[in-house]
Amino acid sequence: MTTITDRPRALLFDLDGTLVDTAPDLARATNALRIHHGLPPLPYPVIRAQVSNGGNALVTLALGFDLAHRDHPQARAFLLDAYKRQLAIESRVFPPLAVLLSFWEDRQQPWGIVTNKPRLYAEPLLEALGLVPGVLVCADDLPVKKPEPEPLWMAASQLDTPPEDCWYIGDHLRDIQAARAAGMPAIAVGYGYIDEAEDYRHWPADRWFDTGEDLASALMN
Repeated sequence: MTTITDRPRALLFDLDGTLVDTAPDLARATNALRIHHGLPPLPYPVIRAQVSNGGNALVTLALGFDLAHRDHPQARAFLLDAYKRQLAIESRVFPPLAVLLSFWEDRQQPWGIVTNKPRLYAEPLLEALGLVPGVLVCADDLPVKKPEPEPLWMAASQLDTPPEDCWYIGDHLRDIQAARAAGMPAIAVGYGYIDEAEDYRHWPADRWFDTGEDLASALMN
């Protein structure tokens, strides 16, 4: 495990399911795709558990089309267009994290976001929520994305902070793998978009926080 400090110099967050609760808007787009194909809406918890797996996974969930299916690209385009038109209707910063960011910014400590969400969707979402991270690294900013370490290294460099002094916080195994590969303390959170069959405490993290309140409290005390 990485040597971890209780007082990181910078915080880096995954976006969907870690910093921002985007599942309601993504669920609406997913069910719009189903309705377009004459299917009934899926229950919200079923969609929520798959949100962190991205648009391809949501298409597969909605229609059963895997990546090899000839209609998968068209279905994905429909889903993403529906999402782009209404991407900040119900999405909100998880309330304890909003408090944490205010605390962090009041102390002029750097924070940023490293996400596998394309910039086309990430930027307008953050603008709508009034979030201004010190760095935003998106899926299309580099030739590789998480779980590769390069996006995390880019973010740390732009915050002028050594990787070992950044906490990377995420709700998916690939977030923990990326942090581990980057030499960053890996922080797993259990309140995000995790399938009920998966135990996030089995991920190779340095710290595990069940709730946003637990995470905020650890960083504000």
